Amino acid sequence: MGEQRFGEWVAVRRDGFVAELVLDRPRAMNAVSTEMARSIAAACTALGEDGDVRAVVVSSSNERAFCVGADLKERNAMSDADLGRQRPVARGAYTGVLELPVPAIAAVHGFALGGGFELALSCDVIVADETAVVALPEVSVGVIPGGGGTQLLPRRVGAARAAELVFSARRVAAAEARELGLVDELVPAGEARTAALALAGRIAAHSPVGLRAAKRALRLGQGLDLRAGLEVEDAAWRSVAFSADRAEGVAAFNEKRTPQWPGA
Repeated sequence: MGEQRFGEWVAVRRDGFVAELVLDRPRAMNAVSTEMARSIAAACTALGEDGDVRAVVVSSSNERAFCVGADLKERNAMSDADLGRQRPVARGAYTGVLELPVPAIAAVHGFALGGGFELALSCDVIVADETAVVALPEVSVGVIPGGGGTQLLPRRVGAARAAELVFSARRVAAAEARELGLVDELVPAGEARTAALALAGRIAAHSPVGLRAAKRALRLGQGLDLRAGLEVEDAAWRSVAFSADRAEGVAAFNEKRTPQWPGA
């Protein structure tokens, strides 16, 4: 297993075809500063360009939190001009996770607040343990969710439920979060990372070409009517139907053996 650092506060660890993007600013409970946002974006760019990565887990090195959102201490010292200049940098972190071309799983424990919860929402699946507390509290400090929360949350839980959570800014504990669909899998305390990595390992056993195409179809089809969505699916199917992975997958099935994916 190797580790690569992106700035001071982000690490990427590799274990076979699974990569783990570690939020590693423990003293600040992973509050996302300008520099940390740049590092998250850079790590996501590198992961997206690595053809050997088949699944990504986003995790935290802090025992009490996944991520508490934007670094408000840094924000407090910013002028309006500074904040305007920071905006595209901050967006780059969230869109970096959102646009990962492979399946992404968030391993959430403790607090996932504001931008921290938005990083999790930017993943395809959220695995949380029983200590998890999630919220989009931005209206309580005079802003709105700006890392995708107003768009990603209603796609998960519906418009009315998302409105209640955003407008009230309330914190939601793990059991209710699972019941409402704010997280997808609930595991015992301390097991979110292990469970997320296990899921990523199961995913990574499959065709890298198929995984990227399936994610593309799922993401591009969101919000489209059925007819348009089926066209997106057909285009994704055509991109893999004549691939070496497809040929190997069919051959391995018929020969009752484990596929050796060419990745092309």
